[in-house]
Amino acid sequence: MLKKIPVTELRLGMHLHAFEGSWMDHPFWRTRFVIEDPKMLAQVQGSGVRECWIDISLGLDVEAHDAGVRPRVAPTPAAPPAPALAPAAAPPRPASTTMAEELQAAATVCKRGREAVVSMFSDARLGRAIDGEACMPLVEQVTESVFRNPGALVSLARLKTHDDYTYMHSVAVCALMVALGRQLGATDAECRRLGLAGLLHDIGKALMPSEVLNKPGKLTDQEFDVMRSHPERGHGLLQEARGAGEDALEVCLHHHERVDGTGYPHRCSGEALTRLARMGAVCDVYDAVTSNRPYKSGWDPAESIARMASWKGHFDDTILAAFVRSVGIYPTGSLVRMESGRIGIVVEQNPGRPAAPVVNLFYSTRSSMPIPPQRLDLNQAANDRIVGREPAQNWAGRPLDELWLPPEVTRARR
Repeated sequence: MLKKIPVTELRLGMHLHAFEGSWMDHPFWRTRFVIEDPKMLAQVQGSGVRECWIDISLGLDVEAHDAGVRPRVAPTPAAPPAPALAPAAAPPRPASTTMAEELQAAATVCKRGREAVVSMFSDARLGRAIDGEACMPLVEQVTESVFRNPGALVSLARLKTHDDYTYMHSVAVCALMVALGRQLGATDAECRRLGLAGLLHDIGKALMPSEVLNKPGKLTDQEFDVMRSHPERGHGLLQEARGAGEDALEVCLHHHERVDGTGYPHRCSGEALTRLARMGAVCDVYDAVTSNRPYKSGWDPAESIARMASWKGHFDDTILAAFVRSVGIYPTGSLVRMESGRIGIVVEQNPGRPAAPVVNLFYSTRSSMPIPPQRLDLNQAANDRIVGREPAQNWAGRPLDELWLPPEVTRARR
């Protein structure tokens, strides 16, 4: 049972469940633990957080502490079931934010996410067991960001360097799985489990030879066979992990399967291909094709959506349709051509209006000249509309991301 209290009332023996307010106000990766160390208690009370949630079923209550009851520390289970990753009574969802506000918060999440995934992959390479439960604070940060503004972190995580791809891909798929789950009506607890599955889905790549994983050119048949082993290698790692859960195991093993049975490693199709695997496949491919890789540049987001929709037998149609609703027909960062002859880049989505996002117009094809950037909300504009996608190759080498990213986020990425 959860109880909200001022941090000044925290005492040794209490089980801290979550901080109230922004997670950026405190220094802790973990937010679910019994407070046993006086130094840790002092850190919490000295942070910028004023209120927190405690779980009195796992630790001491305020009244019990005042009555002089000895602190009770809950034993740590060897392998907690997946539902234990989120309680039945969770703190309320965070309030929504604007795209610009959330992009700044998302930039911090991405930075912390990269550090966490690098550490996790390093542990796997060194033969250390993966701790799925330890990943949950990061998953919660990603989930809260998606709940506040579903487009910000999903869009920002797509922008990654060649060197960062393996690590940031895990963070991106985590966010995409949460957004897709939210679109499909998943509960908050289910969204967190989906996020964990996305974060862990490629852990098997930690065991791939670096010269194959980071090869700048096309893989040989032999090298591709090696890479195709990563779902099963990852599944083996997660079977030994603590707190990974069945959802993560399923997505890890089967995110490369296709509905027509031509995927790998088990060529699953029909009822053998679970909904989780179908969700993982869509999220994994979208981030892969929109990201810059060692051997190719990423596709435009809107172009990627169109291509994925044309691959018959690859994806589940219902899941793909829900995914498109979650990111938009023209996802943030897409280049579009307007009926007026102007070229723009999508900067934000309008919920419920996937074909009418907010765009930043920057070029006129009628005058063949740049124009001062103009923000246009197509949900309110009556005199212009999108008539098609603009080929990204026409604008190669131009800093287009600066047209949809806030200046402070752009500076932080340099």
